[in-house]
Amino acid sequence: MLSFYNERVKVKRIGIWLNITTLLVPVGACLASSEQAGTENTWEREILTDGFWGLNDELEDMGIEIGLSVTSIYQQNVRGGISTHRRAGRFSGSYDLELSANLEKLLGIKGASLFMLTEGVWSKSAGIDEPSVGSVFGVNGDARNRRSMDISELWYEQTFANETIHLRIGKIDLTGGFEHHNCPVSFDCSNYANDETTQFLNGALINNPTIPFPDYGLSVAVHYKPTGPWYATAALSDAQADIRETGFRTTFHDEDYLLYIFETGITPELNAANGPLQGAYRAGLWYDPQPKANSDRTKNYRDDIGFYLTCDQMLIKENPEQQDQQGLGAFFRYGYANSKKNDIVDFWSVGFQYQGLLEDRDDDILGVGFAQGIFSNKASKTYTDDYESALELYYCAAVTHRLNVSPSIQYIANPGGDKTIRNAVVLAVRAQMIF
Repeated sequence: MLSFYNERVKVKRIGIWLNITTLLVPVGACLASSEQAGTENTWEREILTDGFWGLNDELEDMGIEIGLSVTSIYQQNVRGGISTHRRAGRFSGSYDLELSANLEKLLGIKGASLFMLTEGVWSKSAGIDEPSVGSVFGVNGDARNRRSMDISELWYEQTFANETIHLRIGKIDLTGGFEHHNCPVSFDCSNYANDETTQFLNGALINNPTIPFPDYGLSVAVHYKPTGPWYATAALSDAQADIRETGFRTTFHDEDYLLYIFETGITPELNAANGPLQGAYRAGLWYDPQPKANSDRTKNYRDDIGFYLTCDQMLIKENPEQQDQQGLGAFFRYGYANSKKNDIVDFWSVGFQYQGLLEDRDDDILGVGFAQGIFSNKASKTYTDDYESALELYYCAAVTHRLNVSPSIQYIANPGGDKTIRNAVVLAVRAQMIF
């Protein structure tokens, strides 16, 4: 993550095939050779290129930050599901190139900033779900069909009233959200289950599947951020957005459908021996006017409405330093959607994260989460079982300051709500490098 905490890093491949071997071995060899040549110990740097060989330090004075990261994943269904033998989708990867600009430093526009996120994907298919698992949730939230480069976000933000009001306009990822008291908020965010590149891989443990988040598209969001723990955010977004488009064609041509979403919540701090325990408690409503129906119905219905709850709370803090996040945290999500218009009508998830569980491994993170989606009883032709559940356990090991390696295991019960498909076990190894 860069200075914009809410912009999730999903960076993958640039020009060459990166899997776990190609990510670690060649880079390690290059680093070793440079160190032998008497250069600085590269492994001790915060990021691999040391801020693009010093360029970031020069740009920072101008108010510009640039970041690049790469994520590579190998994933295999080893038991149950549709098939344990098909290789399609096992390797996936992405890259993210971020640019943020403080326009007050750069152009003298007080309270203004600009953000751009460029993404690329080198996966041949959108993961192993369709050929191997059959999950509705998706067992790899980072996998998508191959794209060399998309400008997935490009937005302008302006603050007003002593920075208590933030107006954001442009091509936006609504799940990226804002920050309030160092907590990600608005919309459906979580401290412990919101980033597929460092946290959970299962889609149900990244975002709430009952919320019809559109693809990244033209949006307007207003965030009210007073000094106290309470906040409120409202947004409208192109409901027919396509990440491959600028947004103007899908927003203003043909039918003009907009998703409306509102969230409010509090970010309290609970007193404890080693300092305050940060929490975040959020509630949201959404309205989608598009005509739609669940997968069994031929008649479409307009004006879909739903609501959601999400919270996370630090339970144990190991050290008194304010910025030290070592300790135990927990999260919970719930969502409801109309059964005539949606396949998943009730959803809930719960889980825990422990940072620094092992001695001398202060930056390592252990996470475990469970999610369950209840299918519409009006979609009985599609789903022969009432639900799909997912259990995931991962361990994110900080190999160096800029390289994380995360093995994970998932257990998928009733994949796709199909009684004829056996429960699946999915193993994965993920590596993320920040350049």
